[in-house]
Amino acid sequence: MRWQVRYRDPDRKQVKENFTTKPQAERRAAEIAMELDKGTYVRPSELRITFREYAEQWRKAQPHRATTARDVETVLRLYVYPRFGDRQLTSIRQGELQAWLTGLVRVKGLAPRTARKVQQKVSAVFNAAVRDRLIPASPCAGLKAVEVPHTEVAPLTSAEVHKLAGAMPDRYRVLVILAVGSGLRAGELFGLQVKHIDFLRRTVRVEQQVQRAHPGVVVCPPKTKHSYRTVPVPQRVIDALAAHLKAYPAEQDGFLFAGPVNADHFADTVWRPAVKAAGLPKGTRLHALRHTYASVLIKHGKGPKTVAARLGDTVVVAMGIYAHLFPDDDEDTREAVEEFLQEAA
Repeated sequence: MRWQVRYRDPDRKQVKENFTTKPQAERRAAEIAMELDKGTYVRPSELRITFREYAEQWRKAQPHRATTARDVETVLRLYVYPRFGDRQLTSIRQGELQAWLTGLVRVKGLAPRTARKVQQKVSAVFNAAVRDRLIPASPCAGLKAVEVPHTEVAPLTSAEVHKLAGAMPDRYRVLVILAVGSGLRAGELFGLQVKHIDFLRRTVRVEQQVQRAHPGVVVCPPKTKHSYRTVPVPQRVIDALAAHLKAYPAEQDGFLFAGPVNADHFADTVWRPAVKAAGLPKGTRLHALRHTYASVLIKHGKGPKTVAARLGDTVVVAMGIYAHLFPDDDEDTREAVEEFLQEAA
C-alpha cells in the first residue's frame, strides 16, 4: 500500500507526493502545512535544481555593465562551479562554505581581495534564491567575511610622473599628464572624445567611459551618477592636449586615444613596459595617477567634499581611501576646546 499527500501550492496548482508508509506521509503533510503557513514552501521539482543551473539563470538576468558581467561569469566559472556547481542548491551548508572560502586563501593562495569578490558573488546568488523562494534562508548569512589587509595608497612624486611620461610612446605621453591633472579613471580617460574638452574654459567633461567586454570593448555610461562631472584642469594639461591633437588629429566625435583603447591590451603593450623603463615599482597601475591627483588636492588644502567631487566619488568613498593623507588637526582641536572652556570660565 502507498500513501499520498495532496495539496495546492502557492500558485493554487495541485501537487501529489507519494510515500511508502503512513508516518512518512503524515510528517510530510505536517511539513507542507507549516511551510505554506510561513511562506517558505519550495516545490519538489525546484529542490533538485543545482547551484550552477540557478546561478546561470540569475547571472544572465542581471542588468550588469559589461565589465561586471564578465567578472561575475569569470568568478563563478573559475572558483565556484568546480566546487559547488553540480550540488543541489538546497544541499549547500554554511559550514562548508566557510571552510571553502578560508581554503581559497590559505590553501589555494588566492588573494584576499579576490576571495572577498568570490564571497560577494556567491552571497548574491543565494540571496536571489531566497527571494525566489527556492531556499528558506541563505547559507551565506553569518559567514565571516574574508579579511582584506588595508593598504594605504602611495602617490607618485612629481619626478616619478615625469619619468613615466618620458617613458611612454609619443601617442600616449599626454595620457600621463591628463590623468595626473584630472584624476580621471582609466575607463574615463579612454572614453574621452575631442568634444569633451573645452580648451577655452580649461575643463574636461566626463560623460562616458570605455569598459572591457568579451570580446573587445564597449562605450557605456560612467561608473555612478557621481561620475558625471566637469573637471577643471591646469593650462599645462590644456597645452599638452592641444599638442597631442596637432600630432594626432581627430574630429569632434573622435576619441582622444584612437580605438577606443582596450585597457588589457594597453596594459600589456604600453603601460607595463613604460613603468619598467621609468624605474617605478612593479605593479604600479594607471590608477596610481588618480591617487596622485587626489593627494595634490589634499596637500593644497582642498577638503573631502571637493576631492570627492573632482574624483566623481562620494565623500564616504573618498575618505575611505584618502583619509590618511589629510593633515592632523590635533593642535587646532586643542585650541578650539581651550577657547570654549575659557569662555565658559
